Amino acid sequence: MVRPMHDSTVAPERVRNRFRDKAQQFDDLYEDERRLVRTLRPGLFRRRKLAVDTVRAYSAPRVLDVGCGSGRIGEFVLEAGASHYVGVDFSEPMIEMSRRRLERFVAQTELIVDDFLTAPLEGPFEVILAVGLFDYLPEPHRFSRRMFELCAPGGCVVGSFPTWSLLKGPVRKVRYEWIGNCPIFNYSRRELELMFGASGFERVEIASPGRSGYLVRAYRT
Repeated sequence: MVRPMHDSTVAPERVRNRFRDKAQQFDDLYEDERRLVRTLRPGLFRRRKLAVDTVRAYSAPRVLDVGCGSGRIGEFVLEAGASHYVGVDFSEPMIEMSRRRLERFVAQTELIVDDFLTAPLEGPFEVILAVGLFDYLPEPHRFSRRMFELCAPGGCVVGSFPTWSLLKGPVRKVRYEWIGNCPIFNYSRRELELMFGASGFERVEIASPGRSGYLVRAYRT
């Protein structure tokens, strides 16, 4: 099932344009599973593993994937035991790719073209995924607050967050903002603790497995 998008300007237009125009290019980042690619882009695989491990920790959870993109992680979490998967993304091409990729799970899947803050979502969800999402949000607290509202008691949000590094920071800024005309945002550990705490989450686990970002699990008890 695919729902149409409401008229909304929540997401910055530059971000919209990037993920509409470059949908296939973005999806191709996840295509290559060779060891060399895993070495060069370990963050993509670490956050996928965290999402899958979290879903497996629950018994047939309902999963909401915010900024689901082309359904790459959705495919893995459905295979891992999600009983129902809702993917929301404002990019029509991304949702179309997700629909094709998740066709074999059609009875368990709902895909929505919409802005997360205004989408008519029916919770609660035991697992909410926000992987590769917060990189592009100028007002992230609005998203974390709605995630709390949709999170089931005992459930959690799984998120990935970039942080500034002398090695990758300048490269990402040039590639995304100067060349790609797409804003990106970085986070500190303290900012993440404050944001999720203010949103209502009682326990926040923050890991920094690499030098360029954080992996977070925030629990609603």
